[in-house]
Amino acid sequence: MNLRDAVGLTDSSLWLAVRGLQLLLLGIAGYAVATLNFGLVVNAVLPLLVTLTPEFVAWRYDHTMSGGLALWIATAAFLHSVGALGPYKWVGWYDQVTHTLSATLVAGVGYALVQALDESSDAVDFPPKFRFLFIVLFVVAFGVVWEIAEFASGGLASLVGGQAVLAQYGMSDIVLDLVFNGLGAVAVALWGTGYFDGVATVLSRGIAGVFGRQES
Repeated sequence: MNLRDAVGLTDSSLWLAVRGLQLLLLGIAGYAVATLNFGLVVNAVLPLLVTLTPEFVAWRYDHTMSGGLALWIATAAFLHSVGALGPYKWVGWYDQVTHTLSATLVAGVGYALVQALDESSDAVDFPPKFRFLFIVLFVVAFGVVWEIAEFASGGLASLVGGQAVLAQYGMSDIVLDLVFNGLGAVAVALWGTGYFDGVATVLSRGIAGVFGRQES
């Protein structure tokens, strides 16, 4: 399945949008440095690095990601960075939007992982129901780890002073985050796994190269 066809744009247009988001992230990082806002620096630089995932995959594994998937990654990273500027506090639903979008990418990674394991060995065969459950649980587990990181960030900030790198807004926020993480996971598990088949193929080659293909 081609995400470029789904959004109705040419691949070059999608990559142009990716570069635009990367420039905006670079601008946010520059603003964070100029204002000595360490938390914002982290929340701009790390997302910017995430948007370079397609370049890393092309360099390391000689695989070109589609412009649509690259834009998907860049949009999730950009929205998180923008949220750190204030919308996470000002707009009640903004956090849920970013969590849902980010969860779809985590779900894609979970699918790619289980698909790669299936492709790289004849000794295993994961049925569709298992893959669905694995994707959802993979996202839920990642979400729990993220919430723990938010609490840890807040605790560290209270000990050493300064602003927490990751914001946490209480128990109700945690519940909403996990619910919308789950919605993103289910959406990908039901309708979006095809967008990550290329990633699964890359992982499959890597697994086969490290461990060798296991024959049944």
